[in-house]
Amino acid sequence: MPAFVAGLPAWLKYVVITIVPWIELRGAIPLAFQQAEQVYLPLILLSNLAIFWPGYYFLELVYDRLPENGWVHRKLEGIRVKAHPLVERYGLLGLAVFVAIPLPGTGAYSGTAAAWLLKMEPKKAFVAVSLGVVVAFVIIWGLSAGVTAGFKLL
Repeated sequence: MPAFVAGLPAWLKYVVITIVPWIELRGAIPLAFQQAEQVYLPLILLSNLAIFWPGYYFLELVYDRLPENGWVHRKLEGIRVKAHPLVERYGLLGLAVFVAIPLPGTGAYSGTAAAWLLKMEPKKAFVAVSLGVVVAFVIIWGLSAGVTAGFKLL
């Protein structure tokens, strides 16, 4: 159990873990299986879906104020570079695929940042990011369930 959520109620623990950038549902779902608390899986999905709107408008407010050589600016530009070919070639479906890939740096935050940086229409970008989040959720859920079932067989 991560120390930063150890004293929280179970439901809040999963919300907090899910909204931490680069952990998101990719860390929360396996933890729910490890803790035998799969009842919180819908909450994890909803928490991850809720990242888009605050993230999108947060970038509106702060991006121009970020130092160009700063760590955050470089990270955001890296996201733009990784997402641009997929979005350019496949449009909204490309953004959904970018978000759905269950690797660090490709989740809801990155998809939201990519959508904003690539000047995508917010409502359409939300649909694409949401689709990617749902696909990532299903992939991580399946992997976590499979690993858990495998350990039970041992």
